[in-house]
Amino acid sequence: MWKRSAAVVLVAAWGLFWWTHREIDRAPGVLVPEEPMQVAVKGLHPFNHAGARITPLANFDLRARVLGVKRYHFDPEASLAPYDLALGWGRMSDSAVLADIDISQGGRFYFWCADQLPIPRTEVITSSSNMHIIPGNDAVRHALGQVRRGHVVTLSGYLVMATNAKGGVWLSSMTRSDSGNGACELVWVESLEIE
Repeated sequence: MWKRSAAVVLVAAWGLFWWTHREIDRAPGVLVPEEPMQVAVKGLHPFNHAGARITPLANFDLRARVLGVKRYHFDPEASLAPYDLALGWGRMSDSAVLADIDISQGGRFYFWCADQLPIPRTEVITSSSNMHIIPGNDAVRHALGQVRRGHVVTLSGYLVMATNAKGGVWLSSMTRSDSGNGACELVWVESLEIE
């Protein structure tokens, strides 16, 4: 009897997890035509957060489609940036384009592949990115837990450099045209809206 009850509880828990994390379906068409807005800043004082010294490098505002969400619990950076969001704008926010591209995340990277790319490779690179998200407040931390693939998010904050007590540096990319190691943005997020 208890085995059956345990099985029912596990199936119900899995069902709830699936339902709350399922992808949001979107009709074909570009959802987010605008590119991220970034303006270099000078004179903003560094501050301490989660065991790191945070130095703002640029104001950063972005509206994008969520291509992937990855929660980190145990890696060394998890206490600072618990979530990575793979985000797309322009044609990388179009369901018709995304239908032909396989997207995954892991090890603080965002991966994409396709048998035949529906748009030029350079456009995939310049219209999408993996972003390490540092929640700037409890409201942002709570909102991150609600984000699912397919949502459109609007975030505002700073691209930053984080330095830990041992002198290790985690530096945000400052361009959308790079790829590979070092191409991810490290974002201090002060506001996050989900649609």
